[in-house]
Amino acid sequence: MKKLKFLPLLALLIVATSCTSVRVATDYDRNANFGSYTSFAFYKPGIDKAKISDLDKKRILRAIDAELSAKGIQKSESPTILVSIFTKEQERVDVYNNNFGWGWGWNPWWYGGYWGNTVSRTTEGQLYIDLIDAKTNELVWQGVGSARLYTGSNLDKKEERIREIVREILAKYPPGLKK
Repeated sequence: MKKLKFLPLLALLIVATSCTSVRVATDYDRNANFGSYTSFAFYKPGIDKAKISDLDKKRILRAIDAELSAKGIQKSESPTILVSIFTKEQERVDVYNNNFGWGWGWNPWWYGGYWGNTVSRTTEGQLYIDLIDAKTNELVWQGVGSARLYTGSNLDKKEERIREIVREILAKYPPGLKK
């Protein structure tokens, strides 16, 4: 019986942590030699096509630079891989049916319950990070992260959310490594 007291707290914790999660998917060329990619540069034509503000592009590129540098892949004028980004954004609408109340019957005025629907709107975005072999100009690795975006006015929180999304995507690079 004591275990049931913690059930609402557990449910709240699950909901709270699911709001901050980043769903990541990756794909890569199995014939690519990922050990040979030791330097990178940003692929400007691809980055220019990303449909986000220039400030957010800078935030994403700084986060990518930091993550790749932490992996020992340094920014260079003569890179072995090129980094490009692509973004998608969509509004997510969730409708929750709140048909609950006390007693029997369906009329909330008689039995004091709350009835109706709740609508929740959030912005969900996808960030694609493409790694392109600089010699062959072929895509060798792609990671995509899907997450709820931070839409508030606190720039520190926005920047942290972008770093979190990039960190989660690049945690899967290079392929084949276990966490």
